Amino acid sequence: MFAVFSAIIWLLAVASPSQGANILGVYSALSPSHLIIHMSTAKALAEAGHNVTVVSMMQPKVMHKDIHLIVVPVTKEQERTLENQMASMAGSRNNIITTMYLLLNGLDVMVTSQADLLKDPRFQRVFETKFDLMILGSFFNDFQLGVAGKLKVPVIVDWMIPSNTMIDEFVANPSEVSYVPNESTFATTPMSFFKRAENLVKHVILKYLTIRFNYKFDRIYNEIFTDKDMPTLSEMKKNISMVFVGSHLISDGPIRPLVPAIIEVGGIQVKEQPDPLPQDIAQFLENSSQGAIFLSFGSNIKSYMVKPEIVGIMFKVLSGLKQNVIWKWEDLENTPGNASNIFYKDWLPQDDILAHPNTKLFVTHAGKGSITESQYHGVPMVALPIFGDHPLNAALMVNSGYGVSLDLQTITEDTFREAINEVLENDKYTQAVRKFSALYRDRPLTPRQSVLFLGGLRSEAPWCAQFAESSGALGIC
Repeated sequence: MFAVFSAIIWLLAVASPSQGANILGVYSALSPSHLIIHMSTAKALAEAGHNVTVVSMMQPKVMHKDIHLIVVPVTKEQERTLENQMASMAGSRNNIITTMYLLLNGLDVMVTSQADLLKDPRFQRVFETKFDLMILGSFFNDFQLGVAGKLKVPVIVDWMIPSNTMIDEFVANPSEVSYVPNESTFATTPMSFFKRAENLVKHVILKYLTIRFNYKFDRIYNEIFTDKDMPTLSEMKKNISMVFVGSHLISDGPIRPLVPAIIEVGGIQVKEQPDPLPQDIAQFLENSSQGAIFLSFGSNIKSYMVKPEIVGIMFKVLSGLKQNVIWKWEDLENTPGNASNIFYKDWLPQDDILAHPNTKLFVTHAGKGSITESQYHGVPMVALPIFGDHPLNAALMVNSGYGVSLDLQTITEDTFREAINEVLENDKYTQAVRKFSALYRDRPLTPRQSVLFLGGLRSEAPWCAQFAESSGALGIC
């Protein structure tokens, strides 16, 4: 294992921009927000002079002119199934356990579509190219590690949130249940005795679900990768050389154990300098003399998936405010209503809007990427978590003093209005998140530099000389 790891670092660290490594990125999760994170990693590598090929199942918002992109879209039937399941989840309370259960059953289109990708002729062409490294965007697709096995290249896993039970097992990272809350506990630290007990029970449930997934992944892997010389999926997992995780120690506490093979790159999607906003958005924000509120439920949850009565509550409250409101709403022909202070748009450059000085509040679903961007730009939040890791993200945000959180399924006009006014009028939230923003930016290495430097992906790495003397061969041991 060490020889393989050393060989990766040596190969990529000594490569100059004119002799970049050939890197394959497999980013097949049906989540635009995940793709933004993964493509930000790919863009950093392309900017550093590496030859990057990306396979995705959707068109990315983040791109670079030197990335060779292969898009293999899902079928219309798979797309409809996914949207129906997302709509169902948006209308009920969910957490990571219920989300994983759905992925094993009714929502398994997330898994089966990623298996179908490997059989597509457009994907099969990647096996005709010589690569030096594969980066796998991880989301219930462990069986895709077989691509690296067939190409006989090392693999790095790219994961968009902090390490969890499923990721820990890749690199034997310890799961400290006694003081690190998992995504389903919704606990902040320090945990009480009863919260620790709850955390233990839910950890056991997550381990059980992980075992169920591993059986499913093994079956898919064995159906697709039938060559006699192919390593098993278990062997492939043991040869994962590194994991990039979308976290940072000062934002995702508590202090938790991380083995050296786990590299924190939280915030890699945040641009050091925001791009110019489209003219209509820029003009709306510039004319927001009382400030602006930004409302978005991210890229996975479409606005129509939220119950109409809840949308009506939000519109009534927001339309009565003195602040302007930018609302991400996909169906522009059927908006919640007309109001002079509300601007609807079907797609919004979230990072750039949050960077604007007139953006005073972010109403968010509490996805990891959204929380990170809001914290980076020092914008306080009202969180309306929906599923997966959203409730834990919201709980950590509230505990840090960056805003408040409400249950989307039970909000009323009064509670929603009170939450917005509380965050806008009580300066403690803005001061707290701005203080954090200054600390978050003041790192020894930016997330991009962490990918290139700690991953050994640039020639300036100070240890490349010692790795150049290491022995070992690329491939699977």
